Amino acid sequence: MTFNPLEEKGIPVEKQLRSWHDIVKRPFDKHDIDCYSRTRQILMNGIEVEAWNFKHNFARCCPDADVRKTIALSRRIEDMQQTTVNWLTPACQSVLETTLGYEQVAVDLTAWLAQNEPDEYVKSVYDMGLLEDFDHLYRYSQWAYMVHGIDPDNILQGMTDVVIGRPTQNHHNCSGVRLMHHYNKDTASPQTKVNIYTLVSGEQQTHNFYAEHGMMYANDDLRRTFGEICDVEEEHVTMYESLIDPNETPLEKLLLHEFTEVCTYYNCYKDEENDKLKQIWEEFLAFELGHLQIASDLLKNHEGRDPEEIIGNKIVLPCHFEEQKEYVTNILENEIDKRHDGMGGFTTIDDLPSDWPSYRVQEIVNGDGAATEQTIRLIDTSIGMDIVTAEPKLRKKEPKLLERGLEPEAQAPNTVSVEDYERMVDVPPMEF
Repeated sequence: MTFNPLEEKGIPVEKQLRSWHDIVKRPFDKHDIDCYSRTRQILMNGIEVEAWNFKHNFARCCPDADVRKTIALSRRIEDMQQTTVNWLTPACQSVLETTLGYEQVAVDLTAWLAQNEPDEYVKSVYDMGLLEDFDHLYRYSQWAYMVHGIDPDNILQGMTDVVIGRPTQNHHNCSGVRLMHHYNKDTASPQTKVNIYTLVSGEQQTHNFYAEHGMMYANDDLRRTFGEICDVEEEHVTMYESLIDPNETPLEKLLLHEFTEVCTYYNCYKDEENDKLKQIWEEFLAFELGHLQIASDLLKNHEGRDPEEIIGNKIVLPCHFEEQKEYVTNILENEIDKRHDGMGGFTTIDDLPSDWPSYRVQEIVNGDGAATEQTIRLIDTSIGMDIVTAEPKLRKKEPKLLERGLEPEAQAPNTVSVEDYERMVDVPPMEF
């Protein structure tokens, strides 16, 4: 089904306030939730954070008091929606379990977008990011086992391969090298624009999550691993956001943000099989259609422009989640030597000049050794088993918890077992 979102009124913003009971839903059950329901929840949290943050920055640069007031109304709703979506995460889901979900989003969303991107140059940028994301998933999967004894497939459910890729220590670049050529706002397709806005939101929230939660573990090597990968996510945000045409006006960007939210919530609603999550996606789709009407009216009234010239007259699908193993394997096998050439394009490692700016960056940040490489050494010396390559029956063995802060009593306070959690809170089985 397709529809013209500009013709749908949705729910007016003045009717979108909700009670605290409606805002804070019961979390999902981490043992029963489908892995792609979790990825949708993670992505939409990022979409809402981006929408809220953009509207605050818009207001700080806008001299029109009436426009600021209008933006403030929908911004408050975005904040409430973000609370609803983010707090669906259960308290018994550890930081590393949630992290595996974040990396599953990165791998499978980026692979989907690359295959559904009409602009070949933009696709090549997605493939570059994908080369790096699945190595992050590998490193975090090892830590999840070393810290919690978690088989990564408890979260990934076999839909996403855990593969060692280009080592994370090689992902660090000179920031200028990460800058890409932006699309032309007058000729780029709505699909390209929404794809980029979606991926920027997801990568930004991944950075935020690692920056805000990586310190919740006591082990220094794990904390440094979060810090190292967090820095790569900052580079990814820089890379993807540089694809956006800076010549878009603030009201044009507002329209694109609202259109992206409409498309992503519709995509989630269309794909979701969990009835309670589906109800949330449906309700928030109606909210965002109301926000889109506001952005459309602002564009018409202040710039005299037709919104259809920017976003078209039909919905696009930017966030479908499904197995991407074949595509990811192909990228890994055929593009592992791909590097930024420093001019908005790509080359191979063999063709890089000796004074490539990123070499100097890597020399500095890896000066005392890369935390992600320490992960590999700990696998060899501490638990004696690579959880990814081990036979499934061996994975069930209890791991030897690492020293230096990984004993049970030294784990982060939120990494409790389900049994302990259920004893701590006297509640019926988890519901929304």
